Amino acid sequence: MKYNRLGQSGLFVSEYCLGTPGFVSGGPDGVSLETVGSEERSRAILDAALDRGVNFIDTADYYGMGQSEDMIGRILGARRRDVVIATKAGLRVGRGLNDAGLSRRHLIASVEGSLKRLGTDWIDLFIVHRVDPYTPLEETLQALDDVVRQGKVRYIGYSNWPAWLASKAIMLQRHHGWARFIAAQMYYSLLGREIEHDSIALAEDAGIGIMAWSPLANGFLTGKYTGGDPTGGNGRLAHFTLGPLDRVKGDRVVGVLREIAKRRGATPAQIALAWVARQRAVASVLIGVSDLAQLQSNLPEPAPVLDDRDMGALEQASAIPAAYPGWYNAMMADDAAAHALEGRYDPATTPVGMDAYPRFYLGREPAR
Repeated sequence: MKYNRLGQSGLFVSEYCLGTPGFVSGGPDGVSLETVGSEERSRAILDAALDRGVNFIDTADYYGMGQSEDMIGRILGARRRDVVIATKAGLRVGRGLNDAGLSRRHLIASVEGSLKRLGTDWIDLFIVHRVDPYTPLEETLQALDDVVRQGKVRYIGYSNWPAWLASKAIMLQRHHGWARFIAAQMYYSLLGREIEHDSIALAEDAGIGIMAWSPLANGFLTGKYTGGDPTGGNGRLAHFTLGPLDRVKGDRVVGVLREIAKRRGATPAQIALAWVARQRAVASVLIGVSDLAQLQSNLPEPAPVLDDRDMGALEQASAIPAAYPGWYNAMMADDAAAHALEGRYDPATTPVGMDAYPRFYLGREPAR
């Protein structure tokens, strides 16, 4: 297992993180995902993950309305000090008007509840699960700072925030001396690359580690939903999905995954996970599983290593349209500066005016 620093913090986490929305003993109640089904099966999965070097566990108060946290606390017991626990708050966990969101009241209550359910004195990483348009950002950030200063939380992060909001929050944290975000839990897969527009650049600039959730695009990238059975044998995607899914593009990507998997002696899922793990700013890739065999398959020993040919083929098949202003700035890039850094700048031959921007013209590329 490889380990990474989580952002620019001193916290080391495994490259793969065990996601636990399915660690519920009864019905899902708080999240419509496949459940592991029993504490015994959950224990076997968690034990196997730890044996393979995973030291990072992700949960949320919303998963089974606290059942996931309860189960993790019981299973870990004295091993709690050996792992990094991330939990989240912000989604609705009760019928009361204030049983959701990122208000000071709800966040502090969420921390207290998670500590009790997890059976721990501290939360390693506390993540705000969503955007709250009704709570002032300063209220949320000051509440997060308070729970860090009280020693109940060690680090903080955000999930599913747009880059502009995260950037504003980071500026406020710096200005007030409040605890800073070190992690961003964001959807990222070969079929969900939108965070490449802004969020990854922000994470790199601010020293934030990306925790990639749903790296298999709700299971589609396993390949089980393509071909003759689009339901995947009545799998999860037959009843449930988080976010849009372009199945035509997905079929194309799965085709490339299968080619690479065959060449590497791996599965399409293993290749898809390895692709996400190699991306800029990604500190850990979340793997949610419903049984032990699935965990063992997704964490092979050794893990497949992708070369530039593999990466190029996957990126071409999964490419997303450039978004403004990104496409404009790429088109208007000034190659003279790049040439100077490479030691081949010649002012006598540097083009000027329109000639300096050959990408304006169809079929032309910059001179090399």
